[in-house]
Amino acid sequence: MTRMAAREIAVHTIYALDFTDDLAELVDERVGSGFFERMAGESELFAAPPDEASELYIRSIAEGAAAHLAELDGYIEKYASGWSFGRIPRVAVAVMRVCMYEILYRPDIPNSAAINAAVEICKNYEEPEVAAFVNGILGSFVREEMA
Repeated sequence: MTRMAAREIAVHTIYALDFTDDLAELVDERVGSGFFERMAGESELFAAPPDEASELYIRSIAEGAAAHLAELDGYIEKYASGWSFGRIPRVAVAVMRVCMYEILYRPDIPNSAAINAAVEICKNYEEPEVAAFVNGILGSFVREEMA
């Protein structure tokens, strides 16, 4: 599994976290082979379950982002000029949570790689305007917070 696919699965997991309080169960389900078997017909993303390295990456990103939700959401609100948090599409929020977590807490991932991946993932699920909006928020976040 590619890093991009693992990142996208982490985004799916963070998105699903809005609908449950049991992070451990959610992550276990999302990296399990049974989940991939059920979802295989839905998307090529689920063609094969993650290998050990990808599973570790998905777990670390999902668990880390979940542990910092309030902080990450605060940054999203701060840089979403003119938008209330509730107005931002939930997929875009999940994408930005994962990206901001990588930028803040994963020094092994270059900021530009995290942002580029976030925008590409967003394009898979949202309109181009939303992907541009996400790119703008993430760019402002990096310029201001990482300076």
